[in-house]
Amino acid sequence: MAEPDKFQGFTPQAIKFWRDLTRHNNRAWFEEHKALYEREVLVPSRALVSAMGGLLKKLAPLVIAEPKVNRSLFRIYRDVRFSKDKSPYKSHLGLWWWEGPGPRMECSGFYFQLEPPKVMLAVGMHRFPKFLLPAYRQAVADDKLGRALERAVKKVRKAGYEVGGQGYKRVPRGFDPEHPRGDLLRHDALWAAYETDIPEEIHTADFPAWCLPHFRAMAPLHQWLLELTVREFI
Repeated sequence: MAEPDKFQGFTPQAIKFWRDLTRHNNRAWFEEHKALYEREVLVPSRALVSAMGGLLKKLAPLVIAEPKVNRSLFRIYRDVRFSKDKSPYKSHLGLWWWEGPGPRMECSGFYFQLEPPKVMLAVGMHRFPKFLLPAYRQAVADDKLGRALERAVKKVRKAGYEVGGQGYKRVPRGFDPEHPRGDLLRHDALWAAYETDIPEEIHTADFPAWCLPHFRAMAPLHQWLLELTVREFI
């Protein structure tokens, strides 16, 4: 029998759970299937956090992998207070490994999402915390730091990955509208992502090894952002 804390893959039942939840996103259905969720989703998710965390140390030596809800595991419950969509549950699984001196969502990191029929791997910051945005812009405008970011973005895109996070239509006030890195100055986030159909490896212990080359290819963005956050916190 496999060790309970060793990742052996997600079962077909785990994939089916997310497909079914999309069609039956209500509390009655979830309560009826909660034991299945805990057994087929939460247990292997915790194991994946640990297994992937071990491999990610090759890329990010101080990466944090905590196999707990609200740490490396995102909650399944949606915050519907300010949303028109009152569906109580998320339709995807999200896992997060972060590196840096700040709170987990104020650091750059590595993200996994399962939302049948797709999986997504991503690196970076989904949204800059308010205190970090001015520092990010100054770094982009700086010749040395800005050019380093340009090189990182170019390298990641050349490897075939999407780079995004541009949230503003115009270069922010106080910067030259014709700045050579104006496109990067318009960001309020910075991330790289790879989305694909669910691979067969997800059902096996080899899945973390399948993820690692993708995370490695996107890691230059993480490294640049890590250095940015370290400068701000220390």
